[in-house]
Amino acid sequence: MGLTPSIMLQLGPDLLIDAKNKMPSVSLSLVEELSHGLIAAMERGELNAAFAYGIDHPRPGIERTALFEEELVLIRPVADGPLPETVTLAEALSHDLVQAGERDMVQQLLKAAAEKFSLPLHIVYEAQSIPAMRALVVRGVAASVIPYGTAIEELRAGKLAMQRISDQPPKRTLYLIRPGNAPAFRQQEAVDRFFASVTEHLLVSLGSLARRVGS
Repeated sequence: MGLTPSIMLQLGPDLLIDAKNKMPSVSLSLVEELSHGLIAAMERGELNAAFAYGIDHPRPGIERTALFEEELVLIRPVADGPLPETVTLAEALSHDLVQAGERDMVQQLLKAAAEKFSLPLHIVYEAQSIPAMRALVVRGVAASVIPYGTAIEELRAGKLAMQRISDQPPKRTLYLIRPGNAPAFRQQEAVDRFFASVTEHLLVSLGSLARRVGS
């Protein structure tokens, strides 16, 4: 099963324990990749299922189920005093930013937003490594617009600060994707319940940053 880095950071080890308890006869192997990497792996026949973002248009050979929409946040260095809980999109994009590469969906969302609202975009560092991105923000040389889960450990430890974007928050939709016309698993009902529990755990973790599709 494929997971993005932000989901893996929120749930990864717990998922393996949960799967062992709920599906003792099913062998689960987790694969961590950015969404475009998970899609490519599924197209190569390497994954049975994945939780991935940004598959907003049908793709041949892939079945998708939209789960929820997630709001991205501004992550920045800790300040000497308290920061406002929110910033505008213009304020968020005015920072020197570190983002993943051009193929990453978050950077594509930021570029589209900057173009749509005629805002400057200062991506001064690119890193495919999530730890490297976080380290640059902790050092105070950049901020980043990323999923909450990507920085969850540093936020909980007080090493980074988070601000929501109040006016035009970039959002992405999480999908459960599977190979099209794939045969059912022998333990399909248990697997489906497990997938549903993954979604519920993520919704609890994200809180008000996530909203079910259709709600």
